[in-house]
Amino acid sequence: MYILMAVVFFIGYLCIAFEHPLRIDKAAAALLTAVLCWTVLVLGADSIVPMLQSGSHDPADSSAVVESLRHHLGEISEILFFLLGAMTIVELIDSHEGFKVITDRIQTRKRVHLLWIIGILTFFLSAALDNLTTTIVMVSLLRKLIRGRPERWLYVGVVVIAANAGGAWSPIGDVTTTMLWIGGQITAPGIITGLFLPSLVCLLVPLFILSFRLRGEAPRPRARIHLGEEVPPSTTPFERNLVLVLGLGALLFVPIFKTVTHLPPYMGILFGLGVLWITTEFIHRHKNDEDKHPLSVVGVLRKVDTPSVLFFLGILLAVAALATAGHLTQVATALRESLGHIYPISYSIGLLSAVVDNVPLVAGSMKMYPLVSPAMLAAASPEETGWLSQFVVDGNFWEMLAYCAGTGGSTLIIGSAAGVAAMGMERISFTWYIKRVSLLAFLGYTAGAATYVGILALR
Repeated sequence: MYILMAVVFFIGYLCIAFEHPLRIDKAAAALLTAVLCWTVLVLGADSIVPMLQSGSHDPADSSAVVESLRHHLGEISEILFFLLGAMTIVELIDSHEGFKVITDRIQTRKRVHLLWIIGILTFFLSAALDNLTTTIVMVSLLRKLIRGRPERWLYVGVVVIAANAGGAWSPIGDVTTTMLWIGGQITAPGIITGLFLPSLVCLLVPLFILSFRLRGEAPRPRARIHLGEEVPPSTTPFERNLVLVLGLGALLFVPIFKTVTHLPPYMGILFGLGVLWITTEFIHRHKNDEDKHPLSVVGVLRKVDTPSVLFFLGILLAVAALATAGHLTQVATALRESLGHIYPISYSIGLLSAVVDNVPLVAGSMKMYPLVSPAMLAAASPEETGWLSQFVVDGNFWEMLAYCAGTGGSTLIIGSAAGVAAMGMERISFTWYIKRVSLLAFLGYTAGAATYVGILALR
């Protein structure tokens, strides 16, 4: 049964990785994998779970597994409610055309200037929103700024690198960083101060290299693209600005809310969503239902990427089953014995995230390595103190894991949600990305990791 669990997870993972060739949504594969893993675990609880090795399969074994499932589901629900709230707020801003306030201000045509504006804007916007949403917004913006897919693709590649780099240093900028923040492994001030410079280096290296290669002006879209501007917008400038400010304020307020109240982050995001909900209902109260519905939270909820939320639920539950059974403890031990130090372990996890989805990798790492409390550190032997000190809150391992898992996926276009979104929107080929962008992303990723290690060495 122990081996069968690993086989089920591996097969499910293959279905997730080959989602497009199989034409099966990864959310379906993740949910099925989760249920099967927990089913195998509960049926073989007496022989799988170390604490339940009683030699006979009795009701007590099943009850303990179910109790463990409830415990893990409580932790996972915090992540899911946070994501659902954040995605709804972003969709609400988009439905009010709030992002046009930002995008309409870019006027330059010079390729190098445009490169830096797009890169820096994406970097900071991703930290405030998330890398997936930022990529969608920026690709839509590039379509208004540059004519022709081959011309745009290089800029889209930079957007993927910048979105992942920007999301790595913010507690709300990337799903994996949010998972570590909600799990208590990192704090908002700690991740911002610890990873801002490495993440910035991760972006600056590709930008500097490309600056020596690009010349001239980028071709603008033809006038026919702007024909739609004759149609009056569905929202007024006041409504667009109000929803943008309130939406971004709600997202940025979450770390402050958590620090002041000590409540979980999902409570802060739900508070912000509630404020926005009431505000939008009030400002649209005199409109007819046909115009009001697309601008309301009820209407926006239909546009939220629900399959992604179900995917996170499935994959996190599947990883939790492996953690309960003891698989991840074995993997953690093997990594420590083979690589020996947290830096090569984190660096390897980051490169692996270019091939394998980074959500389960980070979820697995959170289960593989313990979050060490000050009391545990004080009680440890002198030989183990050095190793365990890397796993305290805001410890070096958690910070570097957040950076590596967040930015390593940029080396392949399928390695991150931002890359997959860009690939689908612009139809970028896998081989083109490898030839033109992968090396740039790898150099930036490595330079950022070296920057983090260098900063620690100078302390």
